[in-house]
Amino acid sequence: MTTAKRDTYTPETLLSVAVQVFIERGYDGTSMEHLSKAAGISKSSIYHHVAGKEELLRRAVSRALDGLFGILDEEHAREGRPADRLEYVVRRMVEVLIAELPYVTLLLRVRGNTATERWALERRRDFDHRVAELLKAAAADGDVREDVEVRLATRLVFGMINSIVEWYRPDVRGMGEREVADAVARLVFGGLRKVS
Repeated sequence: MTTAKRDTYTPETLLSVAVQVFIERGYDGTSMEHLSKAAGISKSSIYHHVAGKEELLRRAVSRALDGLFGILDEEHAREGRPADRLEYVVRRMVEVLIAELPYVTLLLRVRGNTATERWALERRRDFDHRVAELLKAAAADGDVREDVEVRLATRLVFGMINSIVEWYRPDVRGMGEREVADAVARLVFGGLRKVS
């Protein structure tokens, strides 16, 4: 008598495997066969947990987006001078990016080829717009330099933060969430804040 392999995957562990495969192969280049091989389970076992690979993508990018949008609901992001709120949001963006590194990496790589990708891009634009509004408010208060155009500053700040997914590895000594967030904040706000 043979015993069938017991499916020990949960939706969360399956999602983690799927995100890694999506990052390695690209979402479009990933088939259910690729996912089942990476997970070491049958395709039917995957379908036991999710409707298909697009559901896995939506869950993954939702996790990243929920983490980012959650920042905007935190007290320090809602109260105080816009420049201080912006600095808090930038620090927290770095922390969330590092804490949810594979999920944010995937979010930053979606291209808009599916309904889920288009939804994720729209949500990401909404988040970027809300952070840009904080920078505009800080500029209107006179707390940031006037010789740097706000849209350019916004793109540069996001570019710096988003590039972390390309080089940050959790196993690098002495570079945890706090250290990277502090370095980004020093660089960004050392250059943006108006010197009195």
